[in-house]
This record gives sequence, C-alpha cells and structure tokens, in this order.
Amino acid sequence: MTAAERAPEPSRAGDFDLGALLAERGAEGYELHTRHLNHQLPRMLRTIGFDKVYERAEGAHFWDADGNDHLDMLAGFGVMGLGRHHPVVRKALHDVLDASLADLTRFDCPPLPGLLAEELLTHSPHLDRVFFGNSGTEAVETALKFARRATGKPRVLYCAHAFHGLTTGSLSVNGESGFRDGFAPLLPDTAVPLGDVGALERELAGGDVAALIVEPVQGKGVHAAPPGYLRAAQELLHRHKALLIADEVQTGLGRTGDFYAYQHEEGVEPDLVCVAKALSGGYVPVGATLGKDWIFRKVYSSMDRVLVHSASFGGNAQAMAAGLAVLAVMENEQIVANARATGELLRSRLAALVDTYELLADVRGRGLMIGIEFGRPRSLKLRGRWAALQAARKGLFAQMVVVPLLRKHRILTQVSGDHLEVIKLIPPLIIGEREVDRFVDAFTAVMDDAHDGGLVWEFGRTLVKQAVAGR
Repeated sequence: MTAAERAPEPSRAGDFDLGALLAERGAEGYELHTRHLNHQLPRMLRTIGFDKVYERAEGAHFWDADGNDHLDMLAGFGVMGLGRHHPVVRKALHDVLDASLADLTRFDCPPLPGLLAEELLTHSPHLDRVFFGNSGTEAVETALKFARRATGKPRVLYCAHAFHGLTTGSLSVNGESGFRDGFAPLLPDTAVPLGDVGALERELAGGDVAALIVEPVQGKGVHAAPPGYLRAAQELLHRHKALLIADEVQTGLGRTGDFYAYQHEEGVEPDLVCVAKALSGGYVPVGATLGKDWIFRKVYSSMDRVLVHSASFGGNAQAMAAGLAVLAVMENEQIVANARATGELLRSRLAALVDTYELLADVRGRGLMIGIEFGRPRSLKLRGRWAALQAARKGLFAQMVVVPLLRKHRILTQVSGDHLEVIKLIPPLIIGEREVDRFVDAFTAVMDDAHDGGLVWEFGRTLVKQAVAGR
C-alpha cells in the first residue's frame, strides 16, 4: 500500500455542523460556564442582572434572545473598534481562508506580516520594526523583555493604577493590588505616580531602570497623563539611558481621536509601542510591539538568537489579514476623525449635566474614551444614601447606574475599576449622533431616578446586602 493510499480521507463538510450544535446546546451557556469555566462569572452576572443571552450582533448593536436591540458602549473592552462583523474584515477573513495559504510553516517569510508591519509603522514613522504576538498582555511582555535586553538593566517603572495585562511579567507592572494579590513573587518593578516627574527622576537616579511603561490615558478611572508629562518623562529616561514604552493596547488605533494617544503631546516618540484589541477587527487575537531598529538588533543579535523571542501563532495569516483590513477601513471610513468628533460631542453633552445633578462629579476623557465620575452629593437626603453605599463598598453607586442602563434602557457599559465611582465609555469608533442621543437620554433618565429616590436606590439596597454578606 502506498503512502497516498494510507492517508486518511479528508473530512466532509457535513461531519461537523456548528449551526446544529448551537441550535441544540446554545441555551446551556451559563450552565457550561458554571461547570467547566470560571464559575464566578455566571454568579456575578446573575447577581447584577446581566445574565442575558445575546444571539446576534452588527456594528454598535446586538440583540438578545427576545429580539431586543442593545447599544454597545463597551466594545468588548475596546476590541470591537469597528463594531461587530464589519463587512470588509469579514471578507478579508473569507478571502484568506479560501486562499489555502501555507501558513505558519515557521521556516519562510510570508508577505502578510510584512505588509501589516509596514502599514502600522506608517503611523509611527520614528519606529522601525514590529513583533507580532497574540494579545495585549503578550505585546507588553515583549516590550518588557526587549527593554531589559536592550538596556542591560533589570527594573521597569510603571504608574500607580496602571493596567498592562495579567500574565506574570505584565502583572509585575500592574498598578492594582487586587490583580497582584496571591501571585507573588513578581518581577522587581516599581510604581510611580502618573504625572509625577520628580518621583520618576528619583527612581532613575539608581541607574538600574530599563524603562517606564505608561498608558497615555489610563483605563482605570480614565485619567490622562498631565500635559507635558510624557515629553518630560521621555527626556529624563533617555538622559538615564532608559526607554519609554507606550501601552496603546486600549488607547491605540483611533480610540482617543488620534491614531495613538501619545500623539496628543507634541514631541513624544516612544521607544516601544504596544497595540492589540482593535487591530483584531473583533475576530482573530493579535498583538503587536513596535520598536526602534537598534532595540530589535540588540534582541536578535545573531543567527543563534533568531528565535530567542517568538510566538507560535504570531503573524498567522488570519490575524494579519484582519489587521490589514482594519487599517484599510480606518483610512477609508475616516474612523479616527469620527472618534474625535463623536467623542467631543458625547463628552460635551455629558459634561453639561454636571451642574444639573449633584451626584455627578466629573466627565473627562479623549475621543471615545470617556469617564463619568460620581461624587458625594450636597443635599442631606442624598448624602445619607451615598454614605450607606460607601460604607458597604466603594463603587456601588456606579454599579447602580450601570445596571438600569442595561436592564431598562438596553445599553451596555462598565464600571471603570474595582472600588471606583466611575463609569467608562469605550464604544465602537463607528458610533454617531444617533447613538450619542440614545445614551445621553438614557443616562439622564437614570440620573433623574437617582436624584428622585426611585428604583435605582432599591437596587442599591440589594447591592449593599450582597457587599456586606461577601465580607
């Protein structure tokens, strides 16, 4: 018998039917998660009334099992920059699958990674090379390794309240103890306050710092680096032969109204830039670390070190095709300009409400990355209710707003971090005035209810009981 005769027959299309599987077992999602995955997720969703079943999605909207339309102001934590199922990205993925490419042979140089790298670098002309991985945290891990190798120094500085990922290296530069607790020992990295140039200079004085990693706009709380900070930090770092790493995993690709958030400050040219999330088109996991040529040459210093840093699925054809399609859509549909204009419209309309509602303390952000912060009210009646929530657990009022936005108004949002009275809005970058009107109308209705002592506070009592019981 020949080798060809011994080869197994290709599977027929009818051997696996995804549609039939979902039709048969699609309703078991919460049960399956409880049994086989993170059992706390379905418990949490049921507790806050978010245990819905969504059946389809398009653009900035998705529909539940009852056919109700929901507005997405979360974008999958920023992954859905172009919304869900953009037709150009879908076509690119169909095309790359139909091409039957010899993908991931590991011993060739296919064109798609080079083409995507070329396109990405046009938006950061001071950078030269790209490493492709599979996620934001992997992009950060790459930057941390490259910075240490290039400088020969061990320590990386990060900002308090930063979020750079949850793998061990990126967790070492995570500014929130809630994520770090229970996972020690971590790398010997050090936190500095965002915007504090003096603290940065004191840490650099020891001569052992490889880099500072910073989000130009922090996801937790939506706090932008103060004007001039990134430029001053860059100059200090370079004076001490250290690098500036910009984590643009969430803020990059148009989110803040420029292609990268660091571009809001003139003269800032990071040595390494991390991107992911929106580059995927919402389909194929991808991360990228952009850097200067000399850094890459330090890492890949000889043929013996050609694979010293690599990723099994890095640069795969599907991810590269999705990324190329995303960048094409961003240019052709003027996505960055839309994020800037729509973001300013949304932020200004929400900011105009601060004087109307005493529970509303601040509205801030850039582009379509907006933070809505709540604070202690003036009136005696509301102060008592606020104090009761704060005593039980800080952050409950923001959760009280998020829940009716979904349950009553069918708008999905998120609290911006544990123990924060801040809601973060990071909708798809394709939204327009119609979605702004819908959100502002719904938010106004929820705030009216909160100030009138309505159903929002009834839910608040439930949250207080649960918070106290969970101690």
